[in-house]
Amino acid sequence: MEKTVERLIDAALEEDIGAGDLTSLYFVPAERRATGFIVAREAGVLSGGEVALEVFRKVDPAIDVTLLVADGDRISEGAYLIKVEGPARSLLTAERTVLNFMQRMSGVASATRRYVDEVRGSSAEILDTRKTIPGWRLLDKRAVVHGGGGNHRMGLYDRVMVKDNHLVAEGRVDELQEAIRRLKADHPAVEVEVEADRLDQVTAFLEVEGVDYLLLDNMSLGELRQAVVLRGDRKNPRLEASGGVTLDTVAGIAKTGVDFISVGAITHSVKALDLALDFVNRE
Repeated sequence: MEKTVERLIDAALEEDIGAGDLTSLYFVPAERRATGFIVAREAGVLSGGEVALEVFRKVDPAIDVTLLVADGDRISEGAYLIKVEGPARSLLTAERTVLNFMQRMSGVASATRRYVDEVRGSSAEILDTRKTIPGWRLLDKRAVVHGGGGNHRMGLYDRVMVKDNHLVAEGRVDELQEAIRRLKADHPAVEVEVEADRLDQVTAFLEVEGVDYLLLDNMSLGELRQAVVLRGDRKNPRLEASGGVTLDTVAGIAKTGVDFISVGAITHSVKALDLALDFVNRE
């Protein structure tokens, strides 16, 4: 488990447990053991199973956890996802934190899969964005992969994205070219993406050396198709459509021939998947 995820789990447990789970301490006998299942209350795509295992382990290593479904699998309503056995107090203490992680991650994975299903048969790949919950980026992006999508840049450090607010303006293409040359000299492995919201910008940026991706921002379907034509048979830059993408519009965007479609909604506006921990017996 990555250190960033471990820290997030530790913070979540500290937030929930504090000085102790008073309900379990006073109302559940210490010797009581229980068996339970994490159950899907609705259909979707599972994500967060491995994180749940780590949460249970941190709460009590005596909890026996069996993952019944793999992250990335489609799940039906009523499906048993994880089996847990151990001290009832420990299971109850871990319950909410486990579900918080799994419900959020499974919601992201399920939303992603819906978009992926809409573009199936095209060459377009669904990507996430940096519109994630602070501190959750690694898990949000992992859930996107479980849903069949791909990850855009992780942060400001692993890919350059030049937007109009940074550099690009009328008559400044030469400055863009010089900045890319300096970047590539210092960081040769870092890819460069440049945002265009007009076709004349697409034409200009196609002549700039070192541009790996063009972000086609809020363009109409006709403009997207024309951008693909302008790019022609060259391998680079790859074309990414972005802005206002919904389940109703994504299939049409994919048919224009773009390589990627970035969707902020799969992380910033996701609905948690309904999951629950059901005990089946108490000893």
